Amino acid sequence: MTTRRNIVKGIAAAAACSLLAGEVLLISRRPPKEKRRFVSESVDAAIARVKPRIGNPRIAWMFENCFPNTLDTTVKFREVNGKPDTFVITGDIDAMWLRDSSAQVWPYLPLSKDDAPLRRMVEGLIRRQSACILLDSYANAFMPDPQSKPLPWAVNDNTDKKPGVGERKWEIDSLCYPIRLAHGYWKNTGDTAPFDATFTRAMKRVVATFREQQRKTSPGPYKFQRKSETATETQFTDGYGNPTRKIGLIHSMFRPSDDACLFPLFIPANLFAVTSLRQLAEMAADNDLASECTALAQEVSEALQQYGRMNDVWAYEVDGYGNQLFMDDANAPGLLSLPYLECCKVDDPLYQRTRARVWSNDNPYFFAGSAAEGIGGPHEGLDMIWPMSIMMRALTSTRDDEIRQCVAWLQNTDAGTGFMHESFNKDDANHFTRKWFAWANTLFGELILKLEQERPKVLSDV
Repeated sequence: MTTRRNIVKGIAAAAACSLLAGEVLLISRRPPKEKRRFVSESVDAAIARVKPRIGNPRIAWMFENCFPNTLDTTVKFREVNGKPDTFVITGDIDAMWLRDSSAQVWPYLPLSKDDAPLRRMVEGLIRRQSACILLDSYANAFMPDPQSKPLPWAVNDNTDKKPGVGERKWEIDSLCYPIRLAHGYWKNTGDTAPFDATFTRAMKRVVATFREQQRKTSPGPYKFQRKSETATETQFTDGYGNPTRKIGLIHSMFRPSDDACLFPLFIPANLFAVTSLRQLAEMAADNDLASECTALAQEVSEALQQYGRMNDVWAYEVDGYGNQLFMDDANAPGLLSLPYLECCKVDDPLYQRTRARVWSNDNPYFFAGSAAEGIGGPHEGLDMIWPMSIMMRALTSTRDDEIRQCVAWLQNTDAGTGFMHESFNKDDANHFTRKWFAWANTLFGELILKLEQERPKVLSDV
């Protein structure tokens, strides 16, 4: 087992779900209350409020299972010297990704304003993420114990390994997501407790890392290589990636799928960085930091307008020499998820043209089969659809019929488990990967809450 993708692959079996006369028994799949990692009264109240408003009992059951899954199974919360500390694992991997952990707790932010324990849990995650960034701003995953060795498949990586780092794949979004979480926490609660000197140092390190990875005068301090039969697990040219023209965009060696970039100028993550830098400028107490964020955001934004497009749509990756890649990957940031991450408005014409193209055969990782249609990526290979892409399509849709279709696909591809998975085969949802993938579960809960708030008629009709 040398890569993250090999950790869990499952095929649903009778033992994995309760069946009676071919029907799934709609019995809660949550752990008993005494075995839940973290209990939130406001989350439980939201479940009780929303479930009766869902017209389809199967969807209501899936919502009850999925929405609290991060809290039920992945949160490790404690108090250290009077301050909260929170470590959030991905699910079936006992490590914390900066991206995943931020996304996993994101849907709970609106509930945290009036729920002090929940608010303190999120504060603890912001504090832990700041410490992780200061440990290694180029790492994507971290271990619970700061003295731990890397994850098993990362032990022999050729990079600057540090104790406590789980994996060191440089991804722009690994530094964007903690900013998104901190900004969302601040906007929802008004609380500034986690934004102390440590947080400020971490955010300065974020900006410095982005600047280093513009690579204007040198390739910077980061490189990465891994011995693997899978090409997307390592990088070109001695670990620095394929050559680029230095045009002001930030280089990323890996995508949010943890797969290697072909061209290091990854457009969705650069768009996400612009949004994150502007959010950080808004909340930064340090005026110099705010000014630097604003200036860097403007520089990257201008470079994106000049180099980030392929005719009338956004490119996925470019190299600045005129070489461009068009595709999309199910993970966020991707082209489909841009308005979800506040990188553009959902009705932006450029986005709408791009959106139509990524959900079509022009995208080599778009798959349509008898089970569903959706986007996958190299991580799990051809014909494997990620439920996350279907959720993201619904979250960025303005059409009731499109949303209903997405919800129907999600209902019919859980393999009877009541949970979302990493991916499933386009023709057989019983062939799936990762039976415990908390980000996908919580994102499904977020979708249902969004429908309850904005499209209650759709929710009652699904």
